[in-house]
Amino acid sequence: MRKTWSIAKKELKQIGRDPLSLLTLLGFPAFMLVLYGFALNFDVRHVTLAVQDRDKSAASRDLVAAFVNSSYFDIVATPAPGEDVEALTRRCVARAALVIPEGFGARLAGGKSASAQMLLDGADSLTATTVLGYANAIVAETNARILGRVLRRAGRRLESAVTFEPRVFYNPELRSAQFLVPGLIGMIMMITAVLSTALSVVRERERGTMEQVRMAPIRPFQLILGKTVPYLVISLFATIFILAAARVLFGVVIRGPLLDLFLATLLYLAGSLGLGLVFSTLVATQALAFQVSLLASLLPSMLLSGFVFQIRIMPVWLQAITYLVPTRYYLVILRGIILKGAGLGPYWPEMGCLALFAVVMIGLASWRMARQGA
Repeated sequence: MRKTWSIAKKELKQIGRDPLSLLTLLGFPAFMLVLYGFALNFDVRHVTLAVQDRDKSAASRDLVAAFVNSSYFDIVATPAPGEDVEALTRRCVARAALVIPEGFGARLAGGKSASAQMLLDGADSLTATTVLGYANAIVAETNARILGRVLRRAGRRLESAVTFEPRVFYNPELRSAQFLVPGLIGMIMMITAVLSTALSVVRERERGTMEQVRMAPIRPFQLILGKTVPYLVISLFATIFILAAARVLFGVVIRGPLLDLFLATLLYLAGSLGLGLVFSTLVATQALAFQVSLLASLLPSMLLSGFVFQIRIMPVWLQAITYLVPTRYYLVILRGIILKGAGLGPYWPEMGCLALFAVVMIGLASWRMARQGA
């Protein structure tokens, strides 16, 4: 233990002599959180809408008002009858266009059904699907209101066969930031941890100091542990920093036990730091270590962890690969603790996978270090 602590103190002194590296370890995660946190947003609000009202009746104005008052649509153009409405979507002036034909109000007044046309820019299929859902809901509400007026004039009441009261748990406002920010934290900490240890060992090898360390009477596991502990402590401080930034900037509140969050983060960071040490035993230069570490940590954490894309909609063979990505398990725990206020009770399988990942990575790094020193 004394030898491990000596290696850790040496590593801390090296970090202290390089303020830029320390600033990178602490500031880079917060910078990425701000950058990605504001850039990634799946909320669909203020959809640009063009309205071509060919009827100019009270009924057509009511329909347009329903779209505007929903707060989902903003009218940006009102082309006159005969103008090319589709050209507005081609020029990206409007993402949707509402066309109300002549006789719309007269048909409704006569108790007949009337039709209106909605044109959508489907280049972004996810946004178009959401906008179409908004439009269907608005039209359905307008239909119910019109039908209610007609029935009241006839002396009848409109009684719904089915009524429901929706209640959204954990994220009542359905803000995408509440879902994305915890995922960002997991991705950022993986990248930072892997890069820090990978570059640290390779830097020593380039300077020739690694050979001096190997000559000391210390085992490879003690060397690996001594190099991991300082970066683990710094990464934990960085985690606290970005959690505070997430609270201030995006309103993400930790609802679950802090101790459970600490334990899950500790295992996750230990495995990530071990992965960086494994990469450091495979490459010889800092440039190559940076490239390999960045690709191996960024792409799986972003694409295969459930951070952005749902795992259940991926092909079966790709879903099988996601079981090898530790960020997948950490995000389940992180979102459960932060958003749902849960403890570790429901997530022991994920904790077991993180523990296995940490043991395997640190063990593999020790084995590789022992082989290189033999």
